[in-house]
Amino acid sequence: MKIPLRRLDSELSLPERAHPGDAGIDLRAAESAKIPGEGWASVGTGVAVAIPDGHVGLVSPRSGLAFRHGIGVANGPGIVDAGYRGELRVILINHGQETVAIERGERIAQLVVVPMVDIEFEEVEELPPSSRGDDGFGSSGRH
Repeated sequence: MKIPLRRLDSELSLPERAHPGDAGIDLRAAESAKIPGEGWASVGTGVAVAIPDGHVGLVSPRSGLAFRHGIGVANGPGIVDAGYRGELRVILINHGQETVAIERGERIAQLVVVPMVDIEFEEVEELPPSSRGDDGFGSSGRH
C-alpha cells in the first residue's frame, strides 16, 4: 500500500522502517525539545500523510526512548484519522524525574497503519453471555 506523504521539512529524512518487515515506521522530530521530568511536549514530525479510507494511523512510542529515558506517547497510541491532513505531531510524555532533550532528526515515535472496522452500536437490554461475564479489570489474577 502506498500512502501519500507531504514533506513539510525538506531537510528531514522521510519516515522509514528500521528493518524490513517492521510494523512501525519511524517518525522523526522536526524540532528540538526539552521535556521536563513528569512533563510533556508536542513535537512536530515535518510530515503530513493521507491515511486511506478504511484505515487508521496509530502513533506509538519507541521502546528505546521508553527504556532509556521513560519517554512515551501521552495519548498513545495517538490516532490519525483518514480525513486528517495536517502535520503529524507527537505528544511526548516524560515519566521520569530528569529533563530529557529531544534533538531535531531524532526518531521519536512510530506510525502503524491498520485496517479499521466501521461499527455502529445497537442498544440492547442484555449482552450475549461470555465465559468471562462482567468480571472487571484485573479479574484474571496472577498465575
